[in-house]
Amino acid sequence: MTAAPGLAVVAVHPDDPLAAPLFAELLHEYDSRYGDLYGGAAAELTRYPAAEFLPPDGELLLLLEDGAPVAGGAYRRHADPGTAEVKRMWTAAAHRRRGLARQVLAELESRATARGYTRMYLTTGPRQPEAKALYLAAGWSPLFDPAVPRPTDLASLRALPPGRLGYAFEKPLGGLA
Repeated sequence: MTAAPGLAVVAVHPDDPLAAPLFAELLHEYDSRYGDLYGGAAAELTRYPAAEFLPPDGELLLLLEDGAPVAGGAYRRHADPGTAEVKRMWTAAAHRRRGLARQVLAELESRATARGYTRMYLTTGPRQPEAKALYLAAGWSPLFDPAVPRPTDLASLRALPPGRLGYAFEKPLGGLA
């Protein structure tokens, strides 16, 4: 995939200084939306070693505009054979509503396909309706019933079993339907 004019897609190491805004904003976003629901944002962002987001099993991509990161995302090898898991989807607050996340997601799908993955999987939280809408609009299949509302208040979410906290999606890769 080629980025829109003025934008460039780059693969970076998770410790690259260019990735710092992604992780800083994700930390703030997760903390403000979920508090300690998932064990805290810092725990979530350090749950996987950086090496899991590096080739050959994964990749961290940034979308740069004039050399500055405006969106990003990553994938890593999932426990299911042939499956890549999307993680760390992010768009800078000042650049939302421009379709940047959709571009990052398409690039992640393309690169995972090129690495031989046949399926992608992801989860998003119940307090991120814009992410849920993005994945549905991008052709991802929900692994839940979208017609059944789930609670979004923290007290109700704390009462749910861990497997019911997020919304899971999947998408076959490589032209499979």
